[in-house]
Amino acid sequence: MSIILSRPGLEEQVETFTNCEIIQHHTTRLHYKHKLEGLSAAWVPRDRPSEAGEQSGRSPPVMNHTEGGLVIFSANSHPSSREISKRIGERLGVELGKVQVYQEDNRETRVQIQESVRGKDVFIIQTASKDVNTTIMELLITVYACRTSCARSITGVVPYFPYSKQCKMRKRGSIVSKLLASMMCKAGLTHLITMDLHQKEIQGFFNIPVDNLRASPFLLQYIQEEIPDYRNAVIVAKSPASAKRAQSFAERLRLGIAVIHGEAQDAESDLVDGRHSPPTVKIPLLIPKEKPPITVVGDVGGRIAIIVDDIIDDVDSFVAAAQTLKKHGAYKIFVMATHGILSSDAPKLIEESAIDKVVVTNTIPHEHQKLQCVKIQTVDISLILSEAIRRIYNGESMSYLFRHIGLED
Repeated sequence: MSIILSRPGLEEQVETFTNCEIIQHHTTRLHYKHKLEGLSAAWVPRDRPSEAGEQSGRSPPVMNHTEGGLVIFSANSHPSSREISKRIGERLGVELGKVQVYQEDNRETRVQIQESVRGKDVFIIQTASKDVNTTIMELLITVYACRTSCARSITGVVPYFPYSKQCKMRKRGSIVSKLLASMMCKAGLTHLITMDLHQKEIQGFFNIPVDNLRASPFLLQYIQEEIPDYRNAVIVAKSPASAKRAQSFAERLRLGIAVIHGEAQDAESDLVDGRHSPPTVKIPLLIPKEKPPITVVGDVGGRIAIIVDDIIDDVDSFVAAAQTLKKHGAYKIFVMATHGILSSDAPKLIEESAIDKVVVTNTIPHEHQKLQCVKIQTVDISLILSEAIRRIYNGESMSYLFRHIGLED
């Protein structure tokens, strides 16, 4: 099949995409999806039936190349981190741009753009690697290199936003995610595409448009298609802080919800940082918190427990939650999250725990962790990222990608 990429005022180019199949999506248009070959195994959502009233037989969407053109760069020097970039490029039928990103002997990051980006719309895909600070520098330098090379627009595609947990002030610390947002804007970023920010308010740290996509549709579809008895499941929040996310999953799947309450947390001591010094006047103070013993609010006996969260990094809390759920009668335990950081000895702890399966998306590469733990499975979310790139490049509305997403989601 052939897809015509038209450029007004310039000679028409015809790109022939082989090994490509047309599929129907929830929109009123047909979209194309390339068969991904030569990439690591990841669960890819099956194509769902068309909605009522959709017309068939329409042509696939055309990448409307404007006067400049589209360029997609992978800013990561780590091979496993470039995999999602390849998936996105194949879905769009666009070859990745030529760029060299590497570390010199003195650990400095060097970026060499090896093709012209003057007047073009550039999309820079960057995924977090084990060395998160190097990842950030690679992105910033690549963005700045495109800016100084006169790119018309520079959109960052950062599925996992680094330092997103440091988005609140803690004593004499700092809001690092605000600093990182300022650095990205200063480097020359004009738009950001990310996924499931740890706190939605992080979008306010930027003075550029931010599209915070959701991975929950892919995880929900995984539950419906890969867990045969999911109707006998209950959605679990491992702490009251994640109850809203669990409620969102439960309402969409028409399932019950349970919350683990009373988990132990490290108490912050303020006896040595100067805050214990008494005031000169009597000021009413807050009563210290005292959490009750760990308990489960909700019925999980004889049911499948599905723990949902946005990030899995330190798995100690998930392992403790799984043990609590087992004691309360849950016969199978799944853990589902968007970002699987799985640092340190997380794979070993998961393998030895009561958790039956951990399902995460490929916003962060974790092929090494999967070799250490057979319980880890990956859901591919490159489809929604490629669709977001296509819509932004063509000047189309992004609202369809946020359908049925409320303020609390």
